[in-house]
Amino acid sequence: MNIVILGPGAIGSLYAYHLDQAGHSVSVWGSRHDQYHEFSLDNQSAISLVNRSLSHLEQCELLIITLKAWQVETAITPLLDALANDTIILFLHNGMGCVDLVAEQLQGHPILLGTSTHGALKRDRHHIEHTGRGQTLIGAWNQQGERCQFVSDVMHHAFAECGWTNSIQSALWQKLAINCAINPLTALHRCRNGDLGTPHFETELSAIISEVHQVMQAERIDLPLAALTETVQTVLKATAANFSSMQQDIEHQRKSEIEFITGYVLKIAKHHHIEVPNNQRLYCAIKDIESSWSNHE
Repeated sequence: MNIVILGPGAIGSLYAYHLDQAGHSVSVWGSRHDQYHEFSLDNQSAISLVNRSLSHLEQCELLIITLKAWQVETAITPLLDALANDTIILFLHNGMGCVDLVAEQLQGHPILLGTSTHGALKRDRHHIEHTGRGQTLIGAWNQQGERCQFVSDVMHHAFAECGWTNSIQSALWQKLAINCAINPLTALHRCRNGDLGTPHFETELSAIISEVHQVMQAERIDLPLAALTETVQTVLKATAANFSSMQQDIEHQRKSEIEFITGYVLKIAKHHHIEVPNNQRLYCAIKDIESSWSNHE
């Protein structure tokens, strides 16, 4: 397939590398204006992919979006006119709510949503490290997307495990709950994921997860609270040595994805008239930190 990766950061480059090695025609569209995106993955040989090619965009059959959630609307809007009407668009990013912002502009395109539990780290411009092996789940956002189940087979062949799900919203909400539990706390306490597994955070974690679970129930996501709690604990143990993406963003004074993680929960909770004070507090704390940077400039 002719594939373009919009957002060749750590995760985007991880997928780009494997898809290229599987024989697909892969290019990237990044914020830098370099003609090529050259990088290596772990100890493997370096590859060079074309960057920001309009002709590649016009021939694109699958556009994979691996940006930060807050970057999606601004980045994809200028590219839509160049895409063919039947170009498949796969949103593969943290958080929820991005597609809603550009829904009208995407009419006619097959739209897929995905979630990944892979971990990747950009050591520098030219070196990507695969820090945690996981899986990719893909599902349809619209009716046209329902005919594109083969994309999961393409992805699986290049980078197993990848599967198709008819309940992608459930998978996305589970990932959102994990992010709500881990990301803001690790950012505020400047700690690794595993530190949240200590008794000190037990009560707070439980309250956060319980609130998100209430919102999930209102959204008709059928998952027992005990199962959701166990999932969060499993992720904490599996990624114990890792720093969350939000922790790294706050540490380096970069805009975080809080608006599309905890902020999305707050938005849906308000719609259902559900009180979520613990998540509200974390949201405000992260927003206060971000606003303090601009105040000091």
